[in-house]
Amino acid sequence: FWLKPTASCKLQRYPRAHTLPCQLKPFTTMGGGNAQKTAMARAKNAAKAKAEAAGGGGAKGMASRTAAMDLKCTVCMQCFPNTQLKAAQAHAESKHPKSDFATCFPMCSQ
Repeated sequence: FWLKPTASCKLQRYPRAHTLPCQLKPFTTMGGGNAQKTAMARAKNAAKAKAEAAGGGGAKGMASRTAAMDLKCTVCMQCFPNTQLKAAQAHAESKHPKSDFATCFPMCSQ
């Protein structure tokens, strides 16, 4: 793109003032934008926020992981998070083979 010199350049001293870096301004402005980059960043940040809202790992997500210990075995009083229904079923089958799942976990009976 072509540059035109500003009034502060001394044309008599530097006849080729358009090649000097002294306060040259672009003659025309370039078009275009960052729509795709912005959309990708927005999607990435939304995915990151969703992952952090789900609890996450380590000490950060400890409160959300331990707060919902809703499944409690009535035979041995062991607690399970409400998201671990399969683990509760496996617990009932392995630890209490004489009792069925509905006896161990009556809160899960539909």
